[in-house]
Amino acid sequence: MMHKSTFLLAMVFFVLIGHAQDKSKMYYTDTSSGKPIAKDPTVVYFKNAYWMYYSIANNDKKGWSIGIAKSNDLTNWQKAGEINPEETYEKNGLCAPGAYVENGKINLFFQTYGNGPKDAICHATSTDGIHFKRNKTNPVFRPTGKWNNGRAIDAEVIKFKGKYFLYFATRDPEGKIQMQGVATAPGNSNFNRGAWTMAADKSILYPTLAWERNCVEGASLVNLGDELYMFYAGSYNNEPQQIGVAKSKDGITWQRLYNHPFLENGKQGTWNSSESGHPDIFKDNEGNYHLFFQGNNTGDGNTWYLSKKEIVWKDGFPVLLN
Repeated sequence: MMHKSTFLLAMVFFVLIGHAQDKSKMYYTDTSSGKPIAKDPTVVYFKNAYWMYYSIANNDKKGWSIGIAKSNDLTNWQKAGEINPEETYEKNGLCAPGAYVENGKINLFFQTYGNGPKDAICHATSTDGIHFKRNKTNPVFRPTGKWNNGRAIDAEVIKFKGKYFLYFATRDPEGKIQMQGVATAPGNSNFNRGAWTMAADKSILYPTLAWERNCVEGASLVNLGDELYMFYAGSYNNEPQQIGVAKSKDGITWQRLYNHPFLENGKQGTWNSSESGHPDIFKDNEGNYHLFFQGNNTGDGNTWYLSKKEIVWKDGFPVLLN
């Protein structure tokens, strides 16, 4: 017969092992607000290291800021700093960063927070990955046209066919439906306000599938050959939000690869059972592709963790490993 204390130790061991298996190798969060919250990841390679920028709750638990983490292996991350509100247009917060490296500096595109239809895309640059200089023309972009309510969030910038494409999420005039839009700038752009021109007077990806519900947001882009691939989030947070994929030859007209989520939320009891959302597709220095995403299992907005899965490509389709 097993001794009672031995039995209890065995139970603790199995619980710990099960809990560890429940998580991915990368399982990162930020507790600076007093709660484990890290959302909206974007990853770049800069000055011999990997940098991740992400949304964090402010210390006063009102509004958002941007956290900065650094890694040498894309799995183990150490917090390296924060970008907190400094300018008047950021007074309610800033979040949802999108990073783009060019000419020895990081260009960080981010959104203002808490202004409803007036939230817009801003731009800042850094030569060390931690300290950022705001663009004097901020906010640099808001959409025009009767098809949207003027809001712009979740910025993603990529250079394609000699131009910069700025992908953003906006809402319909009633503020109910979240959808994707796109603007472009010349290949020699300084990213100032006025450099961007609407590339389509309509949504380029609108929620139409049952699992997308009323939301398509958080686009992340990668260029393979002569095509762009967009990894995007479908449904609002915790509905559950899941990740889909679409492709395009011109950056404007998009075709979904699947009618179902590419990356689903986890099963009941797993760390991401409430969602797998807000993707960031990243190619490392060895040519491997990683899909970063946010998840949680509380469904109440009080916890958020960041993780990743490796991707390979087969016949023009992304495939999740493991």
